[in-house]
Amino acid sequence: MYRFLWIFLISSICFSQTSKEKAEAFIAEKAFIRAQSEMLTLLKSNAEDKEAIELLGDAYGHQKKWDEAIEQYETLTEKEPSNANYQYKYGGALGMKALSISKLKALGIIGDVKRAFLKAAELDSNHIDARWALVELYVSLPGIIGGSNSKALKYAEELQQLSKVDGYLAKGYVYEYDDEPELAEKYYRLAIKVGGSVTCYEKLTSFYEGQNEPEKAIDNLEEGQEKLQRNAMHYQIGKVCADYNIQLDKGEKCLKAYLSHHSSKDGVPKEWAYYRLAQIYKHKKDKTEALKWIDKAIAGLPKIDVFKEEKATISKL
Repeated sequence: MYRFLWIFLISSICFSQTSKEKAEAFIAEKAFIRAQSEMLTLLKSNAEDKEAIELLGDAYGHQKKWDEAIEQYETLTEKEPSNANYQYKYGGALGMKALSISKLKALGIIGDVKRAFLKAAELDSNHIDARWALVELYVSLPGIIGGSNSKALKYAEELQQLSKVDGYLAKGYVYEYDDEPELAEKYYRLAIKVGGSVTCYEKLTSFYEGQNEPEKAIDNLEEGQEKLQRNAMHYQIGKVCADYNIQLDKGEKCLKAYLSHHSSKDGVPKEWAYYRLAQIYKHKKDKTEALKWIDKAIAGLPKIDVFKEEKATISKL
């Protein structure tokens, strides 16, 4: 009898582990509905499995089913209120729901979002994501409902103690939104100096574009491409050239380099590079080449409206 129970328990554990491993693999493959189904089946026989509840919440979150994700993460915070990551995920799901509903309705849950992130930061003094969430929350909220750049900077400072790169990026973010461009640029530059990652270069590029300084954005991207040898940066250079109608020969060269070395890891589909080339040839008043490239973009991704709009513009040249 005991031997039978032991075999039964071992089998259940193995089944549970296999199901969770499958769900993790499905999530990694972006097969979120299959991950959801796998965890719902497992939870029917083991409703207290916190790892399965978390994976189910993750599957819902990836599908933007915020109410369902909130339910799972809230259950976890009730089962284990001292778990910082559960609090962080609960706050994150609530925050995403707030962004998807009317501003009036969102006001009713902002307090819960803030409490969850603050609790996560309090529970884990090394929780970087919770501090980033608080920086973004305090920057984005109006002062009348709790927004505060000084509090955002407080958590940016805490981030800097944990990771200089994150701290510098967070301070750049705060100062950018506080309309202090010199300080924002200073900290984004420090992030590049210390970290030098693609993300660091992208943040400074985005900042320059927001400041309407495309020449600086191109210089920054060229520096990053030279150091990191990332093909994706060829596309970014071409994009800036096309968007701002500057350095068109350089943009054309970079986009063609991007296409010649393109692989799935570059992130941006080739059709978007075709679109940017069409823009560049439009700026050059070369209607034939512009139509050639925009047709290639539409052939590859026929449902993208901006491609069709660009073709209509080119056709009028």
